[in-house]
Amino acid sequence: MVKPFIPQLVYVEPQALEYPLGQELVSKFEEMGIEIRQTTSHNQIRNLPGENHFQKYRIAKSTLVIGLRKTLKFDTSKPSAEYAIPLATGCMGHCHYCYLQTTMGSKPYIRTYVNVDEIFDAAEEYMKERAPEVTRFEASCTSDIVGLDHLTHSLKRAIEFFGASEYGKLRFVTKFAHVDHLLDAKHNGKTRFRFSVNDDYIIKFFEPGTSRLDERIEAAVKVAEADYPLGFIVAPIYLHDGWKEGYLELFEKLEAKLPVHARKDLTFEMIQHRFTKPAKRVIQENYPMTKLELDESKRKWKWGKYGIGKYVYTNEEQEDIKDTLGGYIHKYFPEAKIEYFT
Repeated sequence: MVKPFIPQLVYVEPQALEYPLGQELVSKFEEMGIEIRQTTSHNQIRNLPGENHFQKYRIAKSTLVIGLRKTLKFDTSKPSAEYAIPLATGCMGHCHYCYLQTTMGSKPYIRTYVNVDEIFDAAEEYMKERAPEVTRFEASCTSDIVGLDHLTHSLKRAIEFFGASEYGKLRFVTKFAHVDHLLDAKHNGKTRFRFSVNDDYIIKFFEPGTSRLDERIEAAVKVAEADYPLGFIVAPIYLHDGWKEGYLELFEKLEAKLPVHARKDLTFEMIQHRFTKPAKRVIQENYPMTKLELDESKRKWKWGKYGIGKYVYTNEEQEDIKDTLGGYIHKYFPEAKIEYFT
């Protein structure tokens, strides 16, 4: 079982100590005996410990920076929500295929933002602009926020903030099962709690450092029993020998465990595996032994939204994925909604 994340090394930006959460986190890590270093800004962090790239990368992934979110302009977050709400950046997981590999680049450490009230004030402005339409906010675009929240409780505060709002809804997704502190949050049905799930082959070979499938399903059951709207993201859908049987087993396990009341308002999102040329280079550098298949000649090339092309499955393979996994969802969860396949 994966233990809840505890950083090996902590950096603090000086302004973070002007906020209660910054002070609280520093006290907590001092008591735990974790090394704390000062930094004027996360951009100034140099010389992380480690003798080579491999070691430096792994230490960076267990380093936490306590700082401020300076940009309060939110990115859009289609297709899952209108905006991304930035509570943290970076992830403690080691998923070989993750797109954060390239967006984080040379800074794979984790950052948590302590000016949470300012972030909520900005969210309030976005909601006002769209009212009376509902505005959805995605909290896991740049991190696995649940993996960090047992330390910060920023996500719990966000759940309660949107729970009390008139026109806001919150969404996030996680691969971690450390959800107990979130079960009593006053969510008022306005937060959709989603779990990223996959077949056992993919979790075993490509998702080290994350909770196993059975643990995620157990956590999803707890979340459903706390009356959160529930969802699952099947991602990345990856074609390997025996993939149809692997995904069938995934849906059979879900069907066996999920309480009946949770199936009425259940969502699925499906995302096929894709990669870019820059991502391929970074993945092969960070995980040189990976079994991940990154052969461009077997894929179809598709324009990405920032002008960087990506490699996806061929049209025939995509149809096969949609028919197969869509069929499993309709069979086991006939009332569920498939939000998109991309």
